[in-house]
Amino acid sequence: MSNAYFKVPQPQNEPILSYAPGTPERAELKAKLQEMKSQQIEIPLIIGGEEIKTGNTGELKVPHDHSVSLGVYHKAGEKEVNMAIEAALEAQKIWATMPWEHRVSIFLKAADLLAGPWRSTLNAATMLGQSKTVFQAEIDSACELIDFWRFNSYYMTQLMADQPYSPRGMWNRMEYRPLEGFVFAVTPFNFTSIAGNLPTSPAIVGNVALWKPASSAVYSAYFIMKLLEEAGLPKGVINFVPGSGGQVGTPAMNSPHLSGIHFTGSTATFQAMWKTVGENIANYKYYPRIVGETGGKDFIFAHKTADVDALVVAALRAAFEYQGQKCSAASRMYIPRSIWPEFKDKYVAQVKEIKMGDPMDFTNFMTAVIDKAAFESIVSYIDYAKNSSEAEFITGGGYDGSKGWFIEPTTIVTTNPHFKTMEEEIFGPVLTIYVYEDEKFDETLELCDNTSPYGLTGAIFAQDREAIIKMSDALRNAAGNFYINDKPTAAVVGQQPFGGSRASGTNDKAGSAMNLLRWMSVRSIKETMVPPKDWRYPFMDAE
Repeated sequence: MSNAYFKVPQPQNEPILSYAPGTPERAELKAKLQEMKSQQIEIPLIIGGEEIKTGNTGELKVPHDHSVSLGVYHKAGEKEVNMAIEAALEAQKIWATMPWEHRVSIFLKAADLLAGPWRSTLNAATMLGQSKTVFQAEIDSACELIDFWRFNSYYMTQLMADQPYSPRGMWNRMEYRPLEGFVFAVTPFNFTSIAGNLPTSPAIVGNVALWKPASSAVYSAYFIMKLLEEAGLPKGVINFVPGSGGQVGTPAMNSPHLSGIHFTGSTATFQAMWKTVGENIANYKYYPRIVGETGGKDFIFAHKTADVDALVVAALRAAFEYQGQKCSAASRMYIPRSIWPEFKDKYVAQVKEIKMGDPMDFTNFMTAVIDKAAFESIVSYIDYAKNSSEAEFITGGGYDGSKGWFIEPTTIVTTNPHFKTMEEEIFGPVLTIYVYEDEKFDETLELCDNTSPYGLTGAIFAQDREAIIKMSDALRNAAGNFYINDKPTAAVVGQQPFGGSRASGTNDKAGSAMNLLRWMSVRSIKETMVPPKDWRYPFMDAE
């Protein structure tokens, strides 16, 4: 037993490597991409530290080139999910009581492994399996996941340091316990860092987890599991169970041992999960903690004093980086009539310069969307707009699924502020613009606030400070992450804790101590030094 007070090193955000021509990281990554692309692997389940192959497999396809297969992955069913729950509960006996500094050491080691020898592997896996450019992969699968592991370890010690007042004669203290049962982590395709964070943030504070990654991102998720094993994560603490939502989710959520859900994905799926919890509430041993980040219909709102050049860059990057497949991506925009001509000319000219193709070609700014289902859904919105008298295309509108799932950076201008593409989440490279009359500034702010059921991210652009104040106040509840004169994407761990409310989730702020606290259960302890030995109180004495 250690007898010292330990301090986790003060974390700093992981530096972003440039991958510029001639740099060692560029050469290493290009070699790793060729190596991994040329291999086909078979990804098993990992339950209790053991690899399990069910024979029910799915193929690992490259979104930007259908002809390339990265291998297959095995899918879990009810039998395997129950095995995983049993393995997690067994691992919990040791993991929950392990001294916190040893748990932290595992994740700090994982961060250093990812910052060093595993960096090119995770980045290459994300580029191949999820069609991210080198920069989008670097800020996600390397830097952000490294930051999650380092900052969460530090945040845990900050939380534990919060202790109550103790009057003379007693010692009051609080013990931060993990939850009983297991946490069900359901992760999305679009961020490898989120996939790595959702099962590990509960684990850092002593919980055990079942991890169901998105079927379209099993490839990179598997390498995260192998990295965690190398870092020394004990068997069964995190159990890797890819598969369909019904085959994995139903038995996991029907288990009486469910203690929490850590989710990022669609609003409809999250609402269905919450409904299931409600229906099962009498069968659970605990009230499950429910933490979720779902959809967004994120906005950019410009004032007549906005810096047009900055506005152009923000709109282009926010709408089209990673093909708009970010919960935070800008998909609707409000621009005053007075600056519209200048903005339109500059914006259209710059969007025309965007190069799209294979992420292995580092000169490409955009690549393919994730899969056929996403492609067809996004295309349906584009086709709808093409057939509408209320919509005009100023960029893009084209698409081609013959080799990869490619959709041009598409910009629609609408005369109807409630046009379908202004209200519904598309999750693709489609930005819809509504041009408002300058004198209707206040009215349009109200329109922006009320148009969408979501409340995830948003950005305002203005040089006039009074306008900034008015816009910020009017849109106070429209976004959990709010940006002034910047694009509404690219939140950084430790700098802009991420999450929104309304239909966008529970706003428990990934990348902050607030999220970790959701996975802790506090025990208050009072120790009296000299306890009373007479049951009578002074008020009972006779006059």
